[in-house]
Amino acid sequence: MAYSNNRDNRRSEEPSEFTEKVVSLNRVSKTVKGGRIFKFSALCVVGDGKGRVGFGLGKAGEVSEAIRKGIDDAKKNIVKITLSESTIPHEAIGEFGAGRVLLKPAAPGTGVIAGGAVRAVVEAAGIKDIRTKCLRSNNPHNVVAATMVGLRSLRDAEQIAIVRGKTAKEIKG
Repeated sequence: MAYSNNRDNRRSEEPSEFTEKVVSLNRVSKTVKGGRIFKFSALCVVGDGKGRVGFGLGKAGEVSEAIRKGIDDAKKNIVKITLSESTIPHEAIGEFGAGRVLLKPAAPGTGVIAGGAVRAVVEAAGIKDIRTKCLRSNNPHNVVAATMVGLRSLRDAEQIAIVRGKTAKEIKG
């Protein structure tokens, strides 16, 4: 069976609404009788800048193929997060594995104060003002997943009011 090397039809669709970022690229090797076999894994984040963000992991024998697979996986795992203007509604801690990330809202004009893996997720989500801190692990896989857990746990006053059967004004006080 012949392999078609036609590359022009793969990315010929219209430009995507999502911004795509590669958080980490890792080369792993397997030693076999004839030497080493290298493969690549890519951790990717996609977001629309309006509160939708997702992450995915792609593994392949070539870097470009691993990145493409990671982006495709990230697009399948997109979630909607709650924003409060340019920041988040309240403080949150996300935990995943050994990773723990503290997310704090910030005043307008503060900017994104975050490390590499958290910054990629937060910027892809469209958050402009936030303060973050990685509290335990700095492994990019766990930090990205912990950030996503923290962002998914965010609720605004209207969402809490619906659950409690009250109005948003009663919740705010």
